[in-house]
Amino acid sequence: MGNARWLAVLLVLIGASSYGLLSPVIKTAYNAGWSGMQITSSQMSMGALVLWVLVIGQRKAWSNPFKGPWIQLSLIGILGLAMCTVLYNMALSELDATVAIVLLFQFTWMTIAMEAIITRTWPRRNQWLAVAIIMLGTLLSVEVFQADWSRFTVKGLWLGLGSAAAYSFFLYMTGRILTPMHPLMKSAVMLTSALPLLYLTYPPVAFVQPGAGSLILWGLLIGTLGQVIPSITFMIGIPRIGSSLAAMLGAMELPVGIVASLFILGETVHIGQWFGMLLILAGMFLAEKKETS
Repeated sequence: MGNARWLAVLLVLIGASSYGLLSPVIKTAYNAGWSGMQITSSQMSMGALVLWVLVIGQRKAWSNPFKGPWIQLSLIGILGLAMCTVLYNMALSELDATVAIVLLFQFTWMTIAMEAIITRTWPRRNQWLAVAIIMLGTLLSVEVFQADWSRFTVKGLWLGLGSAAAYSFFLYMTGRILTPMHPLMKSAVMLTSALPLLYLTYPPVAFVQPGAGSLILWGLLIGTLGQVIPSITFMIGIPRIGSSLAAMLGAMELPVGIVASLFILGETVHIGQWFGMLLILAGMFLAEKKETS
């Protein structure tokens, strides 16, 4: 594998790891008294603001945002980022968090299936084996067998699977759009397009309420981790390695989130969870390993 491809793999891993850091940071923000609606609205708004500041500060990124595939980028922002965020947060209100995570992680096989259907190419055996290993590792890592299944609802099931489908759409389409537009500009257009749908579900009223300054700071931190870093690294990396491999590498989010919770929140990580994380890493390695005859 060439250096450029290794760099693309590293960028996708950085983006997925940044997503993984979100969980303990958001929990800390909740402990500070902010609600899910306020945090979601703040992180998306501040993420878009940071991206536009980066665009302004990088002259090479300057271009007409409405010239090129801006409609496709907008659809990725609306149907991918915004829908995933909204549906997943709604799923959390219906399901135990552990079950919601497992449903979200169905994006691994969904992305491979989406690419197979559209390109009419059957996935390699090692890809399906990698999916199975990653899913088993996910079940162990989130201790799904200890989840509160009494909260399980059909509505929550469809919301969780919908969030996975939206994330799959984001990963697949990010790898399909080839344009000379700078990654910063692409990310800014994509995220800004997601805001109207998000504001319909989570109105940004908290910005005009007491304590808004603190919320903005949380939004800057969480928006950078959840929107700025992943969108830029994915925009650069996914077109170079393909959506299927990116979906496998995206599973890095879970081990990073669990380890970060250990150090940031002091949560206990059990032996089964460590083994599950090792399985996820093994599945990611297998996904990259080329099939030999």
